[in-house]
Amino acid sequence: MTPIRVVLVDDQQLVRAGFRMVLDFQEDITVVGEAGDGAEALRLLHTTDADVVVMDLRMPVLDGVAATRQICAAGPTPRVLVLTTFDTDEEAFAALQAGASGFLLKSVPPEDLLAAIRVVASGEAVVAPRITQRLLDRFAGRFVPDRSSVLKLSALTEREQEVLLLMARGQSNAEIGTALRVAEATVKTHVGRILHKLNLRDRVQAVVYAYESGVVRPGGDT
Repeated sequence: MTPIRVVLVDDQQLVRAGFRMVLDFQEDITVVGEAGDGAEALRLLHTTDADVVVMDLRMPVLDGVAATRQICAAGPTPRVLVLTTFDTDEEAFAALQAGASGFLLKSVPPEDLLAAIRVVASGEAVVAPRITQRLLDRFAGRFVPDRSSVLKLSALTEREQEVLLLMARGQSNAEIGTALRVAEATVKTHVGRILHKLNLRDRVQAVVYAYESGVVRPGGDT
């Protein structure tokens, strides 16, 4: 098994050292680099291949949101897992909109951090669907429908658009399957096609896209 390659980004060296101790103890995870701020992380990633970046938000020089935005704009990997001390909707929203695939507090148990890294590395997201919807509903006024986003929606089949809408309403794959009377495996297939056609990383980004393109509005209304 090829280990998941992780880069740690945090302005506190002791925090990075603590994370490294936990991660390097795992057979399927290895830390391939560390950075003390977002700018240093970007330079490191030019020369270091990584699968997941564990990113702090409040750092000098270049903060975690700005660094996440640049990392995610550069390509499908590495994926970013935000790990922060501050539990605020504002920062969670900014991180998700920047392209982060997960958002956790530094106070989470080590096993939750390990599980999150594995989930993000597999291409999934570590944010509960209804938490994502709550955040987007709260900040939806900041979205201005993008014409190019709207045009891309035409690439989706009618059923895929239905699935995207239900995803944006915070429903899980199982709930979507029940609503559409199809198997959960079928829903997963539709989700995969939606991500591929819209060039998105994961279902969290698909939900953000649904708001940005005007598919759904605050409160889950179409």
